Amino acid sequence: MFRMPAPAALLISGVVLATVACAPAADRTDADRTGADEPAPRASAAAPAAAATAYPSETLTKLLEQPLPNVKGKTFTSTVVDFPPNARAVPHRHGQAFVYAYVLDGTIRSQLAGQPARTYHQGQNWVEKPGAHHLSTVNTSRTEPARLLVVFISDTGAPIKVDDPAK
Repeated sequence: MFRMPAPAALLISGVVLATVACAPAADRTDADRTGADEPAPRASAAAPAAAATAYPSETLTKLLEQPLPNVKGKTFTSTVVDFPPNARAVPHRHGQAFVYAYVLDGTIRSQLAGQPARTYHQGQNWVEKPGAHHLSTVNTSRTEPARLLVVFISDTGAPIKVDDPAK
């Protein structure tokens, strides 16, 4: 059973009030600007070396999904997103949802369209405005998992994640 750390539980309870004032807590490093610590692709045993661009993907587990009683048409959804070592999410969008992400464990590099990539460590957070295009989400470690608490305020009935079409 997932046991939520006390700071994360407090974040969930106050997310509707607190997210308006949230801003990324991490400072950019030289590696963020250059991509120098980007993990190398991991080859699959079943795939030829030339196709060594496959990475493990993330797993999303819903903790709570509930319509907001005082905001008609909006739903609060909290999730935990687990990233195995060297995992990355495909580019995606969250529709018109307001998104709050908090790093529970590990280190995540994230990039939204029109913004530089940023690296977030355990205890740091960021927000995504409605309509944002998430270009990259990467567990920067090749050996350790990473875990996020992600909270969505979305249109009721709308999917909370839509992957970009495969090219």
